[in-house]
Amino acid sequence: MTKRALNTLLSWPASEPAIHFSAGVMSRWMARSSRAMTSCLFALLLAAPAAAQEISLKGAVDIHVHQDPDSAPRAIDADDVARQAKAAGMRAVVLKNHWAETASLAYMVRKMVPGIQVFGGITQDLAIGGINIEAVKHMADMKGGYGRIVWLPTFDAENQVKGKGPEVKVSENGKLLPSVLALLDYIGTRKQLVLETGHVSAEEALMVIREARARGVQYVVATHGMSGPTNLSVAQAQEAARMGAYIEFVYGGLVEKDSKLTVEKYAEWIKAVGPAHCILSSDLGGARPYPRPMPAAGLLEFMQRLNKLGISTADINLMAKTNPAKILGLEP
Repeated sequence: MTKRALNTLLSWPASEPAIHFSAGVMSRWMARSSRAMTSCLFALLLAAPAAAQEISLKGAVDIHVHQDPDSAPRAIDADDVARQAKAAGMRAVVLKNHWAETASLAYMVRKMVPGIQVFGGITQDLAIGGINIEAVKHMADMKGGYGRIVWLPTFDAENQVKGKGPEVKVSENGKLLPSVLALLDYIGTRKQLVLETGHVSAEEALMVIREARARGVQYVVATHGMSGPTNLSVAQAQEAARMGAYIEFVYGGLVEKDSKLTVEKYAEWIKAVGPAHCILSSDLGGARPYPRPMPAAGLLEFMQRLNKLGISTADINLMAKTNPAKILGLEP
């Protein structure tokens, strides 16, 4: 019915513009088509909200992108990350490097690709000196003010290394180390900074979140918290959310070769934790010997796949746009 109405409305030849119609022809055509036009307009009104709710990257913020230059193989340069994100209508990206601060890189990329907000951060891995407040201070004070995220140890975390090499500890005997507590105190004084848990254990992540919030850290994110290597349980992720943390879900883990993660499991976890406490990121840009999407394309694919599993467009926008923008201090 609606399709017939649309066809009727659109069937007049383009070669005969309306200004060439005689009054009689137009009157007769309008009379014959009035019911069809009414049906068509009603259908268009019904379709308008659906069109407005289409999944898109417009306004999206990706807080977890890997890029060149790096000392590990990457698939895309930092400026091209920004170009692709800008072309897709994204609002911001955060550049991540496990072994170097990226606030300075963000400053340069912004000059190369104006029109998109680019941020950086710093990990607390061995190349940075482990838990290193001085390094964090200099990252936060980098010209431009684009340093935003402090990740606790990632590839050098005790939970990641598991005794197979040099590592950075954040806890001992069930308590956070004094150096970590001092770091949390400092981050609590710099309200623009976001603390991420890195690759610490689930138990350590909960300790970090609890202490960070108590010491004035405004925003804490459990880095791909419910997947490896942290592997928060549903109950632990819910506890983290109650303490005010966000749980990050990344697409990179889904598209790794032989990954046991599924988008269905992600959807289940998101529903259990609540989209208000979740952030969607790509965690893409790393080079692999098999195809993977670039960060912007991967984030869109992630959003679309979750939507097909029943996660509403509003909730996807909350997780991919509103929540990450909020922690970066971007205006609504």
